[in-house]
Amino acid sequence: MSPIVGLLIGWGVLTAALVILLIYRSTLSMQKNEQLFLDESESHMEQAQIELVRRVDKINPIVRWLGAASGVLILVIAGLALYQQLNQAP
Repeated sequence: MSPIVGLLIGWGVLTAALVILLIYRSTLSMQKNEQLFLDESESHMEQAQIELVRRVDKINPIVRWLGAASGVLILVIAGLALYQQLNQAP
């Protein structure tokens, strides 16, 4: 197995995890209200919104790191493939 195949498998796993987290974050964001007017009897809704915001805020840095890692890894793969092609030319 060539190093490029191994890197492509790693990139695929990393990108799949990124896509799953993006889908999860978007489903959480659909439930989030930007502005919520509550009285005392609906305080449980306020707690639910606070929990949603906490989850989204917890996921955002992970999404950023996975996105950056995926981008860097695909650039490394492209560079390695280009390097191999240039070294094979007579």
